[in-house]
Amino acid sequence: MRQGNETPISEFLLLGFSEEPALQLLIFGLFFSMYLITVLGNLLIILAVSSDSHLHTPMYFFLCNLSLVDICFTSTTVPKMLVNIQTQSKVITYAGCITQMHFFILFAVLDDILLTVMAYDRFVAICHPLHYMVIMKPRLCGLLVLMSWIISGLNSLLQSVMVLQLYFCTDFEITHFFCEIKQVVQLACSDTFLNNMEMYFVTALLGGGPVAGIIYSYSKIVSSICGISSAQGKYKAFSICASHLSAVSLFYGSVLGVYFSSAATDSPHSSAAASVMYAVVTPMLNPFIYSLRNKDIKRALKRLYGMAGTKGTIILR
Repeated sequence: MRQGNETPISEFLLLGFSEEPALQLLIFGLFFSMYLITVLGNLLIILAVSSDSHLHTPMYFFLCNLSLVDICFTSTTVPKMLVNIQTQSKVITYAGCITQMHFFILFAVLDDILLTVMAYDRFVAICHPLHYMVIMKPRLCGLLVLMSWIISGLNSLLQSVMVLQLYFCTDFEITHFFCEIKQVVQLACSDTFLNNMEMYFVTALLGGGPVAGIIYSYSKIVSSICGISSAQGKYKAFSICASHLSAVSLFYGSVLGVYFSSAATDSPHSSAAASVMYAVVTPMLNPFIYSLRNKDIKRALKRLYGMAGTKGTIILR
């Protein structure tokens, strides 16, 4: 059996959501708008935090990294889909598909791990407030982010290499808007037992591990909040982690939605539509979640807007 580079395949077909011309225009406008909002929203978060020295804290350092990852996460899938709609083509090269799959896995797992790191940060802030700056030193924060990248990178590299060993015959149609690893593996006509076992193991390890960490952190946080005597103190402690808890609920809620929708129906298009929630909608909503209820971010954004307005006035003069 031929493997690896001997595979005759040169391209896949991304079938997307619909082939109707009227719907294609609607889908293009919808995804283009969501992509712009995602990029601009997350860039504003990064600029606001970078420009305000009061926000140079561990919490906002992790938020900046999450915003950067969200931009990259969406950029691995949406631009290619928009180009295909614009050119009326469904083709993605074999190399392009593997590359897209690699970076999609990389940034999806990074999102997952960074949310866990942020949960740990909130745990230290609420449960050990007097030792917060001692524990969450810049060195530790940088190390946590670096380890997140290393773990995600090794995982995506392993999965991509294993897919490269597969042999594809004649079925090249992917009923999705991007190269989703499960569907790519299902198209192979060689033995995929090791690929499936590796996917299940990684899902349990890199999915279950972070979830357990987040649940543990928040169980301790809730216990600490219940021990606070004043109602104002409880509200302040809860407000510290409200945005992160919303982001966690949105991310894992959408992932579970994709899992249950694919388990409940055999329609691949339903799974593709459900995947939009965590692949596109969640990165788009994260800037709103972290800015609308956060006075520090709103103040920084106003200051950033004021600086831009002042520069514009000077240029006009």
